[in-house]
Amino acid sequence: MSTAYDPPMDPLEVLHLDHEVILVNKPAGLLSVPGRGPELADCLLARVQAAFADALLVHRLDRDTSGVMIFAMTPYAQRHLGLQFEKRMTKKTYVARVWGVPTEKSGTVDLPLIVDWPNRPRQMVCHETGKSAQTDWRVVKTDGETSRVRLTPHTGRSHQLRVHMLSLGHPILGDPFYATGPALAYPRMMLHSEELRFKHPDGGQNTKVRAKAPF
Repeated sequence: MSTAYDPPMDPLEVLHLDHEVILVNKPAGLLSVPGRGPELADCLLARVQAAFADALLVHRLDRDTSGVMIFAMTPYAQRHLGLQFEKRMTKKTYVARVWGVPTEKSGTVDLPLIVDWPNRPRQMVCHETGKSAQTDWRVVKTDGETSRVRLTPHTGRSHQLRVHMLSLGHPILGDPFYATGPALAYPRMMLHSEELRFKHPDGGQNTKVRAKAPF
């Protein structure tokens, strides 16, 4: 994207805080971690650490995606959570608005993904060298022109939900990389991390944290 980085100045919204973890609601348009150069220094990690100095990174969301993000409050919790993400023990649920109306009500996309080098950071489907990627999707409602879908990724590839919905012919509204024409004409990318389920580092209790989609 050629547009200048102009992150939103929303106050930090803490969804859950205890001695091991902090979960916050990331606004769309804010980087998860710093980019290259001082102009890309403002990010959710820096804002969380400004309020909670011990906070440590566990995972990321794309800049244009909003929703639930978890940070660790101790090195132990960071290792514990990192392993859960690596072993796919966490469960993430997203809400998206997409262009068009799928012919089916639900399904699974199983298409391998790899970076599209000449056009990075865009990703693309590649059956020869792509990494395995699976996404369950379900239509929640439609207005005849666009649809609201719930997405559950089984893998965590870069841009996975965005490319998988595009592969169905239903790009996510407002997606700066993959939407075109009227599907692009939205004030933000309509993708939100609605819920994260994980095992709490202290005791392993199943924990669920949600943030309602703002669209």
